Amino acid sequence: MPVMGKIEDFKIDMDEMMKAGVHIGHSISKLHPKMKDFILGIRNTSHIIDLKKTSQYLIEALKFIQEIIKNGGTLLLIGTKPPFKTLIKEIAEECNLPWVNERWLGGTFTNFGTILKRIKYFKELTRQKETDEFEKYTKKEKIKKEKELEELKIKFEGIKNIEKFPEAVFICDIIKDKLCLKEAKMKGIKTIAIVHTNTDPTLVDYPIPANDDAYLAVKYILEKIKEAILSIKKK
Repeated sequence: MPVMGKIEDFKIDMDEMMKAGVHIGHSISKLHPKMKDFILGIRNTSHIIDLKKTSQYLIEALKFIQEIIKNGGTLLLIGTKPPFKTLIKEIAEECNLPWVNERWLGGTFTNFGTILKRIKYFKELTRQKETDEFEKYTKKEKIKKEKELEELKIKFEGIKNIEKFPEAVFICDIIKDKLCLKEAKMKGIKTIAIVHTNTDPTLVDYPIPANDDAYLAVKYILEKIKEAILSIKKK
């Protein structure tokens, strides 16, 4: 996990990170041994994350993301915790990225062919709905189709334009979305993720030591990802 780059390259502000609560860790009893190098100290009964290291690792992740975008690749954003669902979708749509903000479907990567077939069916149902083809069904059939479409939309709306594996995934919480992390690693998809003090950072290719529970902390990191991507797309 090389660490290079200057903080000013991406306008990383440690005061802003502190205000957002990026540095606040879990209680000391929950510390994962492999997170020790990222700990600055203890406040009350909680660990404090070293924001200098957060800055360094965030920069490394942002550089990697920019390389993906430069080369025409895809970054998939994953955030299924209720407080972050809307945020993930908004950031993804602003950057024209795919996203998942509902429960990760087992097999999304490991049974990719089946997922693509379901996406194709979802898009066909959407087309039928938009062209009033649902009107040819009986009332009972129409209600059934509309319910099915709504369920498929929840599952596939964010990844409906994916045709191949993304080059990388960004995961807000690797405990909540451990299945996504596992499947990505199995398929050789690079992983970028926030790693809180209770997680194993060695499971992630580009770990970002930070608070994965606080809305403002997660928003700060996602906003930096957005800025990094949009700066490349504007060139």
